[in-house]
Amino acid sequence: QVQLVESGGGLVQAGGSLRLSCAASGSIFSISGMGWYRQAPGKQREFVARITSSGSTNYGDSVKGRFTISRDNAKNTMYLQMNSLKPEDTAVYYCHAYRLEPPTNYWGQGTQVTVSS
Repeated sequence: QVQLVESGGGLVQAGGSLRLSCAASGSIFSISGMGWYRQAPGKQREFVARITSSGSTNYGDSVKGRFTISRDNAKNTMYLQMNSLKPEDTAVYYCHAYRLEPPTNYWGQGTQVTVSS
């Protein structure tokens, strides 16, 4: 099993920045990659960013150029640096980890990000 705990959410004005953290514990050796998803009220969960075990990254179109995903292997922690925030970035942000064999998904509890206009 893998446990994920997010932190760093909060209220920020449009144009501001926040950094989210996701601390992983448990069977970390089995993780193939980690990422972030978000869900706004009344909307489906949306892919934000992903980083693989080899360090490759990819981003959702709506956050490219503004958000940066990274990780600190020594601390078993993943980060999401969010710059130039917009009101439409308001959502609950979920940390996600996955294992390829067998295919398994792990989710954190979520952290609220609110961007005021």
